[in-house]
Amino acid sequence: MIPKASSSVTSTDCPKPPSLASEISPPGGALTLLMKTPFSLSLALMTLMAGGLYAADAPSSSSEDVPLVEQLLGHAPSSITGNPAAETVDPGTGQVGRWLQIPESTGLRLGGVWVGDTNGLISGGANPGTWSFNSMLIVGANLDAEKLVGWKGASFGIQFLQFNGQEINGKNTNQLAGSVQGYNSLPGPDPLNRSELYQLWYRQSFFDDRVSFRIGKQVPTYDFNNVARPVATQGDALSIPSVTGLLYTPVFVNPTLLGAIGGYYNSVAGIAVSVAPTKNTYLRYGFYDGNVANGVQTGMTGPQFNGYTFNIWEGGVDWVIADKYPGNFGAGLWYQSGVLQAGDISQNGTGGYYMFGSQRIWSNQPPVAPLMSEKTADGKSKIIVPSEPSYQKASISTFFQYGVNNSETLPMNQYFGIGFTGFGLVPHRPSDSMGVGMSWAWMNPNIFNRSSELMFQGYYQAHLVGGVFFQPGVTYIPTPAADSSLGGAWAMTFRLAVLF
Repeated sequence: MIPKASSSVTSTDCPKPPSLASEISPPGGALTLLMKTPFSLSLALMTLMAGGLYAADAPSSSSEDVPLVEQLLGHAPSSITGNPAAETVDPGTGQVGRWLQIPESTGLRLGGVWVGDTNGLISGGANPGTWSFNSMLIVGANLDAEKLVGWKGASFGIQFLQFNGQEINGKNTNQLAGSVQGYNSLPGPDPLNRSELYQLWYRQSFFDDRVSFRIGKQVPTYDFNNVARPVATQGDALSIPSVTGLLYTPVFVNPTLLGAIGGYYNSVAGIAVSVAPTKNTYLRYGFYDGNVANGVQTGMTGPQFNGYTFNIWEGGVDWVIADKYPGNFGAGLWYQSGVLQAGDISQNGTGGYYMFGSQRIWSNQPPVAPLMSEKTADGKSKIIVPSEPSYQKASISTFFQYGVNNSETLPMNQYFGIGFTGFGLVPHRPSDSMGVGMSWAWMNPNIFNRSSELMFQGYYQAHLVGGVFFQPGVTYIPTPAADSSLGGAWAMTFRLAVLF
């Protein structure tokens, strides 16, 4: 399905057509990780952008009509991905703007997300019995220039990221388990303590959003090969909140592109162009700074177009079976230029292809029929809107991923992943979800002495209140690929996500 913006949690740069594709404060000493976040910088940004807008009229909606919890914490999303920072161009729910009573008519959205977790390596891996902690904060502002000044189709975005991760004996959470794919999607390359200008972009759309481009510092994995993206369909009754809430890295970046494509938390400068030939198809091209493959921490630097570039093409289609089972399929090609190194091995350029898809396979909802109209006694037409069901909505979806490359220097050469997600399956818990996934990557023999890494993960995502979710997860890695001598690793993760 075409990646389409979601009003509360996620959005992408895809043109208007719909899409199908779809997250704990660490205890004890880990609290200090959050305290390192540069809130003053974030508040300064928000104050500056809110400057001439705050004097406008207050929002028209009456607070008496909104429950107190929602006034303080925001309306609850139906479900979120395991790492909302890795798949959404609009952070959080925009609740900061509502706290400041900034009218929606100004087009200014202020929001953010904080995600923290604690991870216990129960057995196996490189350092069994260890616990590690991670904390990530993103705050950002988005401006709809069409609402503010009538600039049709124009919008701007800026985000700051603060990450603080824990190292034990020089190893981050994933390295402690010997995992190359990454069973935890929060920690990435060193340095693990970083402050970044995460995004700064301008987006322009044309022809009712059927053609658009976004230019500036951005996160390519928002737009390309992102199977975790929530599903947006033409009717809310068909929407899938998120294809999966799995915590591991492969659902956010296909392992065959890991080390080449920019993403969380190494954003890159570039441009992405999207075209929607029909209501259920899309084509997309991206051209980016390719220095991620050169070992540069691009999230902490400016543009560097020095012969290393990353090009990617993707197309996709979506459908709805029997008026109740949405699905999608996407495929893409990519090419990385420049001389790439891995130890004594060098290669001039590399590329590959990938595909992904998702499908709802069960739902307790009846088929969604088109809105009907009928004539009244006075000859005027009225629209008949189906009433909301009295029972709790529930559904099950599945997804798959595949990728391959011809690289002599990237860590993984081939990948296959699959998973299942259940929504609303527990009585009286409509916003909870649960899922399982399998991730299998074939390693580059030039770098690793184990042929492949297999990983299984299961989780339960519980909605607590407002935009707050708690998510425990269990991971089993029978073949940690960091070294063939490592035994199978069992790990537990407890994650808290706060969207605001």
